Amino acid sequence: MAQERAVAAHGTLILRNEDLDRSRARAEFVEAMLEDLRWFGFRWQEGPDCGGSFGPYSQSERYEFHRAGFEALKSRGCIYPCYCSRQDVLRALSAPHAGDDEPIYPGTCRNNLLDGGDRKANWRFRVPDGEAIEFADGGFGKQQFVAGEDFGDFVVWRHDETPSYQLAVALDDAAMRVTEVVRGADLLVSTARQLLLYRALNLEPPKFYHCPLVTDQSGLRLAKRSDAASLRALRKQGLTPEEIRRGWGTNLSLGGAR
Repeated sequence: MAQERAVAAHGTLILRNEDLDRSRARAEFVEAMLEDLRWFGFRWQEGPDCGGSFGPYSQSERYEFHRAGFEALKSRGCIYPCYCSRQDVLRALSAPHAGDDEPIYPGTCRNNLLDGGDRKANWRFRVPDGEAIEFADGGFGKQQFVAGEDFGDFVVWRHDETPSYQLAVALDDAAMRVTEVVRGADLLVSTARQLLLYRALNLEPPKFYHCPLVTDQSGLRLAKRSDAASLRALRKQGLTPEEIRRGWGTNLSLGGAR
């Protein structure tokens, strides 16, 4: 979908290596990713393997840029240090949390104004409770998420000195002059978070186009964290790129821009 939309717009398809998870960011994984995407049919014009005007294209190499964005949010009073562990957050919730999305933060540390010196903190963005964040999605139409209800104060900078996904992609999309982001429907609510970051940093947001996910017969999404439903696993089973594309938006049988 991303490639088709880039071609139709006479634009440039950018591949960015979002390798902020240090425990899984290995060179062999990057090479495997590039190989699998080429096999699937993607042809990008800018990326970690071919360069471009807005590199580097691996997020782990963009630390100073991300840090500057973090400091800008800090100086504007948009974020606060949080000393809660993930288990602290989950224990404070009134209902159990399931899934990959970030649980709604109960606000335990929301009144913190300064960091605690040597204490390690996760820095959270203070969302405007009750505000409806709206955007027109190219794939799913009009979207609306209410801050404080559909999502809460979210992490932008982690205690291990790593930017969060939300902050890194917002900063990188703006810096790389991305005009449309094409990604999976599971990230619709993340778009609302990122729109708040664009506004806080006085950046122009891109357009968004979210696609249905490819899933297996049980509804498990195609993902590198689940080898049974990874692109490489489907390739090893003998499926062709065309067969996978035909399964887009349905439960796929696994055999048992700028």
